Amino acid sequence: MSALPAPSAALPRRTAARRLPPPATLLALLLVALGALLMLAPFYLMFVFATHTDSAILSLPPPLWFGDALGDNLRTLVQRLPALWQNLGYSVYVALAITALNLFFCSLAGYAFALMDFPGRERLFTAVLATLLLPAFLGMIPTVMVMSAFGWMNEHRALIVPGACGAIGVFLMRQYIRAAVPRDLVDAARLDGAGEFGIYWRVVLPVVVPALGTLGLITFISAWNNFVGPLVVLSDPERYTLPLALRSLQATGQAPWGAICAGAAIAVLPLMLIFALASRRLIEGLSAGAVK
Repeated sequence: MSALPAPSAALPRRTAARRLPPPATLLALLLVALGALLMLAPFYLMFVFATHTDSAILSLPPPLWFGDALGDNLRTLVQRLPALWQNLGYSVYVALAITALNLFFCSLAGYAFALMDFPGRERLFTAVLATLLLPAFLGMIPTVMVMSAFGWMNEHRALIVPGACGAIGVFLMRQYIRAAVPRDLVDAARLDGAGEFGIYWRVVLPVVVPALGTLGLITFISAWNNFVGPLVVLSDPERYTLPLALRSLQATGQAPWGAICAGAAIAVLPLMLIFALASRRLIEGLSAGAVK
């Protein structure tokens, strides 16, 4: 009986070599890591600068680790912006109102475009999508003229009403409803005597909750970060939203950069918390409508 051959020593090395990712994968991972670093660096520096004095921030090289001037910067911020917390409250109010209205109107329009048959539906939907091709600044002057005619200048409703429904939200909800809601289910509800709004409220809306979460997150972040709208409409500093209030600090002589970074950190923290809690829902909502 012949002896079994001894295991080759080169076999483990060959197996380990096979487990290593190819150079193209390593290069892709390196590029992704570099891109993530470049995107996170401004946020990191913002939090670092919020803890340093203005002289330290403007020095070369700038500080790269946290300091001990956060309390002084916060006191300066409150002194320069006495209505800081009021501005923060207005930002929350405007962002929540715009988000709620977008969730209702965009989902309602998405239901109409996806599951209702009426003359000119496709042409009207194409016209809605065509508005995405127009630069946002083209609507500034007409918006100001309309809001002025209504007597809404320097009022937050001049920000809420024009932002109550967006084309991207209508498109997202229409695509998701077409993929997630069976037409047979809607037809059965119509045969049972349900009205269109009843079908939307009782049949469609519970199914599209993931897409509503995605749309709500996108809309809230956009409304929270909106700067041009409040700049055009609001004139009273006490009614400013937070981004506009922070920008006003740069028009008061020497800009207190430490206080500005502290205020920016206050403005960014809620968004980072919301995104961290809802990032999975965002990805699910964006991808689910693409697969039927």
